[in-house]
Amino acid sequence: MAAPERPNVVEVTNVDKRFTIRKDSSLKERVVTLGRQGRKYRQDFWALRDVSVDIQAGTTIGLIGHNGSGKSTLLKVIGGILDPTDGSVRRRGRLAALLELGAGFHPDLTGRENVFLNASVLGLTREETAAQFDDIVRFSGIGDFIDTQVKFYSSGMYVRLAFAVAVHTDPDILLVDEVLAVGDEAFQRKCLDKIRAFQAEGRTIIIVSHALGQVTELCDRVILLDHGQVFFDGAPITAVAHFRDLLEQQRLEQEPSDESDGREADFVRDTEEERDGARRPRGRVARVLSVDVRAEGKDPGDVIAFGDQMIIDVTVESASRLEGWACAIGIDNPLGQNVFGVASDKIDVSLPPLEGAATIRFELSDVNFAVGKYFVNASIMDSTDAHLQDLMQAASFDVEERQRSTGMICLPARIAQL
Repeated sequence: MAAPERPNVVEVTNVDKRFTIRKDSSLKERVVTLGRQGRKYRQDFWALRDVSVDIQAGTTIGLIGHNGSGKSTLLKVIGGILDPTDGSVRRRGRLAALLELGAGFHPDLTGRENVFLNASVLGLTREETAAQFDDIVRFSGIGDFIDTQVKFYSSGMYVRLAFAVAVHTDPDILLVDEVLAVGDEAFQRKCLDKIRAFQAEGRTIIIVSHALGQVTELCDRVILLDHGQVFFDGAPITAVAHFRDLLEQQRLEQEPSDESDGREADFVRDTEEERDGARRPRGRVARVLSVDVRAEGKDPGDVIAFGDQMIIDVTVESASRLEGWACAIGIDNPLGQNVFGVASDKIDVSLPPLEGAATIRFELSDVNFAVGKYFVNASIMDSTDAHLQDLMQAASFDVEERQRSTGMICLPARIAQL
């Protein structure tokens, strides 16, 4: 028997949101330009364009996208903080929003006074707040500072108290916008535990975050926004893969045209020496030409599976004879964190003198990277270990979506009953 369909608690239908950006930078300019071709002095910016999203009860939804994609604007529209320019938003149930640092707090009031103020905004009576007050203070961990004006709070204290109030108002829908990145590690763990408890209770949670690992771990569904429009709406792992592709496309578009193919400026050769048969560059001695990645028995571009043998070919070139050189590779995750690196000289491999072009093959056995997209960097160094060139994100590869475990690596594991 099929599970009953969950009702929608949020319905966003054909929503547009426009902001007006004024081009006059001072009050004097505004007075001077008053009544004169108003549109000439202002510009419309559409933060959201024709966005339609239905969110079912008891689900956890992630909103991801690059800066300026419309994530926070959509969350504020859902929370009723902003009204849409066009379209409609329907909500059902009590909603608590943790949208930005200090939102809903008055800086001149104490923490105690702000708890009652913020809770009343979220729909609690004074009696209900008083009954929850001790739990709120205990969860926030700010202790005696509860009677200090919040303008003297650190950003971490702000977030701890705001989150504590939000989760103790018994919300049906919780909106969280990137604020969990502010608190310390212990409090972040406490927040994540509370979110998981909310999930177990069947509450609806909508999260904006740049922590893609956190998004894939917590969310049932992820919405990817790009320039104010829904680019993808579906499985978290697939959404994150699309987002990484967008980021890579954006990175390539921002590179100078003479580096768009991964190469830097051509060698400059001395014409007199070239006539004598010598080729000595005036600029870089050697460079990395290309990096190719594949699994043994597979074609380039195929996904890498757990346990595959990975082959990374690095093609380098030197305009003159280069002795005692070394070649290195590094593998980064999309956040730029290095997850693996190896250099020929570090594993006691001596490479023959380089003159012209050559390809160095790195073979990695029993690949155990976790699911996701990875980038390969390559370097060529001289005999003093000085880097002659680092070619960043020269290639990329994807690790299959079939999950065997969680985390940054996938280790072989056995389970036995004792």
